Amino acid sequence: MKKILLIALLFSAFIANSQSFTGKGDQKFFIGANLQNNASGLNIGYDYGLGENFSIGVNSTYALNVYNGVDKAFIERFDLKARFNANLGNVVNISENLDFYPGLSLSLKNFGGHFGMRYFFTSGFGIYSEFNTPLAKYDTDRLTPAEKIHNQFTVNIGAIFNL
Repeated sequence: MKKILLIALLFSAFIANSQSFTGKGDQKFFIGANLQNNASGLNIGYDYGLGENFSIGVNSTYALNVYNGVDKAFIERFDLKARFNANLGNVVNISENLDFYPGLSLSLKNFGGHFGMRYFFTSGFGIYSEFNTPLAKYDTDRLTPAEKIHNQFTVNIGAIFNL
């Protein structure tokens, strides 16, 4: 009986009614890992819904582990971004729990684009993955390994929470 109850409880977490993006006033907090060439680190952010299908937010990444002789200065490890997302989960309409969001960002290092996906298991908790790439770098010369941190293709994965 205990096993059946445990299985039912776990299964209900996956079929619970939750929405990935509810539109105007929707608030998300996310935290996860940032993976890129010569560095890995911590990614945190916040998104706020301004309309049915778009949101703005702020995102910050700090490289905890740097490799291949990259300078360990704070300024090289840190990045802060203002971001705009086009939340297309209800347009694609695969599941209320799933959101796709392409977007643009303006950071301390570059002007970039991203594509992300969120899936909510419950009304308050989910997972996300995001792929980021610079579209225009502020420094157009040949970049050093330290300047490439946050200025190259990156992947973020982690947990997301409804506020």
